[in-house]
Amino acid sequence: MPTFDVVSEIDMHEMTNAVDQAQREITNRFDFKGVEATFELSDSDITIGAEVDFQTQQMLDILHNKMASRKLDIKALKPGEVEISGQRAILKVVIQQGIESEIARKIVKKVKDLKMKVQVAIQGEKLRVTGKKRDDLQGVMAVLKEDDWGLPLQFNNFRD
Repeated sequence: MPTFDVVSEIDMHEMTNAVDQAQREITNRFDFKGVEATFELSDSDITIGAEVDFQTQQMLDILHNKMASRKLDIKALKPGEVEISGQRAILKVVIQQGIESEIARKIVKKVKDLKMKVQVAIQGEKLRVTGKKRDDLQGVMAVLKEDDWGLPLQFNNFRD
């Protein structure tokens, strides 16, 4: 039986490169001369620090541009609120990995509403779609690509 997995992952190596490039651009930009502005990447989030909150928004835009040039989907980032403490503004940006159960249930409902002969199973942070015909699976992929789920979806592990 043909199957494929629906996942939401981001290449952390490319993300590291995008953050490094954004940091390099900040050090070279005229409007950030003499400003203590930093990007810090951890496993699941990016911390953007600057002197005022509008600079953090500019830095987020720079990061989006660097991610786009490295073909990373910016929907994977979920920015929080800017926290101002003393002379520093800090913005925490969460990197979304995996499909949350609420979104997974919405995807399952959408696929079931198609009335195609496929089954969808939630397996942790990914979905497994199984069907008898390859064309049905490709139709499901096309429908899922059309909708905006708020996070990037990839289709992998396609087995015939």
